[in-house]
Amino acid sequence: METARVLVAADKFKGSLTAVQVAERVTAGLRRVVPDVRVETLPVADGGDGTVAAAVAAGFERREARVTGPLGDPVTAAYAVRGTTAVVEMAEASGLQHLPEGVFAPLTATTYGSGELLLAAVEAGARTIVFGVGGSATTDGGAGMLAALGARFLDADGKPVGPGGGGLADLADADFSGLDPRLKGIDLILASDVDNPLTGPKGAPEVYGRQKGATEADIAVLDAALAHYASLLGPEQAESPGAGAAGGIGYGALVALGARFRPGIEVMLDVLGFAPALERATFVITGEGSLDAQTLHGKAPAGVAAAARAAGIDVVAVCGRLALAPEALGRAGIRRAYALTELEPDPAVCMAQAGPLLERVAESIARDFLR
Repeated sequence: METARVLVAADKFKGSLTAVQVAERVTAGLRRVVPDVRVETLPVADGGDGTVAAAVAAGFERREARVTGPLGDPVTAAYAVRGTTAVVEMAEASGLQHLPEGVFAPLTATTYGSGELLLAAVEAGARTIVFGVGGSATTDGGAGMLAALGARFLDADGKPVGPGGGGLADLADADFSGLDPRLKGIDLILASDVDNPLTGPKGAPEVYGRQKGATEADIAVLDAALAHYASLLGPEQAESPGAGAAGGIGYGALVALGARFRPGIEVMLDVLGFAPALERATFVITGEGSLDAQTLHGKAPAGVAAAARAAGIDVVAVCGRLALAPEALGRAGIRRAYALTELEPDPAVCMAQAGPLLERVAESIARDFLR
């Protein structure tokens, strides 16, 4: 039998292993059973947190910039550059990871730092920017980002409105004449696994506000403020797919920066060079921390499996926990899924011991499929 050529293209196990560590552990487990197996690793991401790390693992150069965090304090944010293409992850500047534990600011958290990070990529020579949006601490419709890029949002007295989505309730005038002119020459790709509109029952405040600390009253305030904001900037784009991504930063990018929306995993597979890696493979292992209903809606494993199935290549998945029936996995193009909880049912122990457990799972995959 010809030695298998395995492609490990998995996302992170959130809270326990990065995508790079997942690939390392799977490789180690496979080689324990089949020492001469050929393994190529391509850590993947879907536009959310971990997107820059995946780009760096694929050969992009990591850069850093000091930018404004969601609470207004300076933070260090990373982005990635290769040639004239940059990968910018809004969570690096404006993500929940920059909030102290238990501290939220649903009405005032700002995306200003995301605008500064986009400028850093422009100044680094980027002409194409993949803008991964997800994991935000913010619900400001991208107003902070646009302010950092030169826009002005003024109240009835001609003064700047306050930061965050709450401040948009006072918006009387939006002036884009000061937007950095370099932005006109940039191909900005909005990469997201979220296709929600800006407002309403499926909008950013209602669907994602609570995870950012918003009360029911806050959600009502934010939804009304964003609807008012959109009435001034362009209500049509408020319904566009991706407008509600990352607290509405998608809307700001679409309406004022000429961004074009693409499903995050599709963009990232293109940028990371997945197609040529798949051509070299005879077997694919994908995965993420939780394989569940959300996985099927644009998450990394679904994108990897769809591409591999189209190429006629078998795919299995690894995960921390599995909440999909075999039939659902099959429809997604995944032959079988291996969960860490099958080896260790205690979730806390499972997360703490994810690395060694994943190696054991990979040994099982090697025995089942590679010998």
